[in-house]
Amino acid sequence: MTELHPDLRENVRMLGELLGQSIRRHPGQDCYELIEEIRAAAKADRLHESGSGQRLVSLLGKLRDDELLPVTRAFNQFLNLANLAEQYHGIRRKRGHQSDLMVESLGEVFDRLKTGGVSPEELHQRVADLRIEFVLTAHPTEVARRTLIMKYDEMSDCLARLDHEDLMPAESEEIANRLSQLVTEAWHTDEIRHERPTAVDEAKWGFAVIENSLWQALPQFLRSLDTSLQEATGRGLPLQASPIRIASWMGGDRDGNPNVTHKVTRKVFLLGRWMAADLYLRDIQALRAELSMWQASDELKAVAGDSREPYRHVLAELRDWLIKTRDWAEASVNGEPADATGILFENEDFTGPLELCYRSLVDCGLEAIANGPLLDTIRRAHTFGLPLIRLDIRQEAARHAEAVAEMVDYVGLGDYLSWSEQERQSFLVQELQGRRPLVPRNWEPSESVGEVLATCEVVAQQTPQALGSYVISMASKPSDVLSVILLLRESGMKYPMRVVPLFETLDDLRGAPESMAALYEVEWYREYCQGRQEVMIGYSDSSKDAGQLMAAWAQYQAQEKLTHVASQYGVHLTLFHGRGGTVGRGGGPANRAILSQPPGSVNGSFRITEQGEMIRFKFGLPRLAVQSLTLYTTAVIEATLAPPPKPEDSWRETMDWLTERSLKAYRDVVRENPDFVPYFRQVTPEQALGKLALGSRPARRKATGGVESLRAIPWIFAWTQMRLMLPSWLGSDVALEEAARDNRLPVLRDMMHGWPFFRTYVDMLEMVLAKADLRIASYYEQTLLDDDKLKALGKSLRIRLQGCIQRLLELKEQNDLLEGEPVFAHSMRVRNPYTDPLHYLQAELLRRDRESEGKGEVPELVERALKVTMAGISAGMRNTG
Repeated sequence: MTELHPDLRENVRMLGELLGQSIRRHPGQDCYELIEEIRAAAKADRLHESGSGQRLVSLLGKLRDDELLPVTRAFNQFLNLANLAEQYHGIRRKRGHQSDLMVESLGEVFDRLKTGGVSPEELHQRVADLRIEFVLTAHPTEVARRTLIMKYDEMSDCLARLDHEDLMPAESEEIANRLSQLVTEAWHTDEIRHERPTAVDEAKWGFAVIENSLWQALPQFLRSLDTSLQEATGRGLPLQASPIRIASWMGGDRDGNPNVTHKVTRKVFLLGRWMAADLYLRDIQALRAELSMWQASDELKAVAGDSREPYRHVLAELRDWLIKTRDWAEASVNGEPADATGILFENEDFTGPLELCYRSLVDCGLEAIANGPLLDTIRRAHTFGLPLIRLDIRQEAARHAEAVAEMVDYVGLGDYLSWSEQERQSFLVQELQGRRPLVPRNWEPSESVGEVLATCEVVAQQTPQALGSYVISMASKPSDVLSVILLLRESGMKYPMRVVPLFETLDDLRGAPESMAALYEVEWYREYCQGRQEVMIGYSDSSKDAGQLMAAWAQYQAQEKLTHVASQYGVHLTLFHGRGGTVGRGGGPANRAILSQPPGSVNGSFRITEQGEMIRFKFGLPRLAVQSLTLYTTAVIEATLAPPPKPEDSWRETMDWLTERSLKAYRDVVRENPDFVPYFRQVTPEQALGKLALGSRPARRKATGGVESLRAIPWIFAWTQMRLMLPSWLGSDVALEEAARDNRLPVLRDMMHGWPFFRTYVDMLEMVLAKADLRIASYYEQTLLDDDKLKALGKSLRIRLQGCIQRLLELKEQNDLLEGEPVFAHSMRVRNPYTDPLHYLQAELLRRDRESEGKGEVPELVERALKVTMAGISAGMRNTG
């Protein structure tokens, strides 16, 4: 049995002891002993010691209301500290130590590609042209409060400072005392948000990730990429290359979120410029201290005049412009009159003087100085620009159709919504080819259409560098894209913005290639998109609609066909992957996912959403961010230059056979079984999730409705909390069962060995099944269900889950789950004695909560403890939705 690395185990033990000391001080020794007794019972229960399960349930059942909160908080806090220790262990650098989570270096991947026949010229060209864009989203899956995240980050810093063998005793003591202080502070901080963040708060959180981590990490990563490329090809990264881009949906994603208005979007654009000016100002002031040289090129002297310190002269001008820009943005955010003269608005106004200084230093033989902090600032400027992030706008297709319909009706041209798709396309193209506005300026639209147009006006006022993509959710037809372009033009847009259809449901994914082909057939549109197109693939809703196996296959086939269609029309396609953190939302190890995409679909460009707690796990600390950037970059380069082989025809047929069965089995339960929705509502904490103030967005697209109206995140979150993990395996159980019965397991094993897509799917299924827990799911049913029909459904689902586990072990020829992932398996075992009490408590608290609601009032201690169990289980599972 693989154990945790000794250093990781020591850090977990140390943090646990510090937490124990805090608990002993307050609420006191009795509470500490009670928590330890519960933990020991949970541990014994996991070891199947006789009577331990009953002892654990008995201990938890006897808790008084005033004991609920400290007990749940203690287990929640420990799990967060264990996460912190694991996260730090993944990035630690200690002599003679190789982290279990270290990623392959850029140099190793470049060498492997060259050995495989890629020429240095092609490698250099591909890296220089690389486009990887991370889109930070406000999807509400980050349970931890920002104030606690900051404490955890400093704790991680303390672990790093202790990780030196040359510390003096007084130095060690000082750091250990600070660590103890931080753990105590965290213990005495309320871990639950009581008010929902606003959409602007979410955007500020995204900016904070840049300020506290990516601002430092990005130039570090690009230095590493530059050095590795130089060693592999003899040439480094071009000065203006920006292989990494950062975009955001925070403040731009209005799909189903009425709290994101045009005023919010305008404010977020301005906040980005305010923070960018402030961050660059710090850089420029530091550079003025550095660049005290007097040697300069004629080009620089022509700008700096007879200044004795020409670099400082140029940088002083930049400093003054940045101060003006910052003051203008601050005043604009606050709604005060602001003078926009002399501000930095276009990126070139900022990068130009910096690159002038760079060229001058190189011309004077001072490359060593040029390639120092000045180069870091230039690279930040090309990556983040003056807007800091590229803001995406996301809106539902029906809202655009409604806006066009109202315009058409106003000018007396008919009923747009009743027109055929061909009639809509003809009308839109005719309008787009013309120059006159569609509606007079004095037209007053309805409130909802006015909001769509006001958003378009805000977008039209930005520079191209401030904009990411305009994403259309629930897109299915060419007119969905053309209508957005028309609305933008009507609002004053002067240049082509990327307009990106998002194909989410199973039917939309299947129809996506034909829809895009119809769009490329429009000559006007081909000129508009200038040979480049982005298409977004939805993972969450397709999985909720069709089950994980069918959705994964539909996504794969859609990408294949979309890539083929784009190449037929000479269009460079970038696929935008709307992945979540969990397997049920397309999550899993990023490099494996990228390397299992269809050949040709990762063609030097890749766009992906990063959300909630995954932003923190991947980019929350500078060294963690460098590691994540390395992992994504190596995978995209390798998938571009050495794509996986095409699947054999027999494998495709097998996938069709499997998914036909998995789809029917999934929908038979989720859509056709009348007991399913009542079971889901009663056995999971879905109804209580709304009490967690996770994000600005409502949990449902509509105020009423069943599972179909529920967003994918609460759908996954609810099943994860009670450990049935249903969305990730339901349907696969029947497909694997019938495959075994039909003697198809040898073919499936061939597919696992020869096809990265299928191998990744099986590995992700194994990971989810390892997180599932039949006993805990059963306990929720015992505690929360009264109806015999619902109990029968629950029992049948647990039997199916058990069968799925057995079939997967048979397929992989293993005795136990996660045999190939011993570190992850051990991490799960370490967490179980801390998550188990939270599960048992949550089931009991849900019962009390529902009984109290029936009487009209829920005790505050019960409700707070319930929220803490949800946060703690999320920490134990390492994800929410």
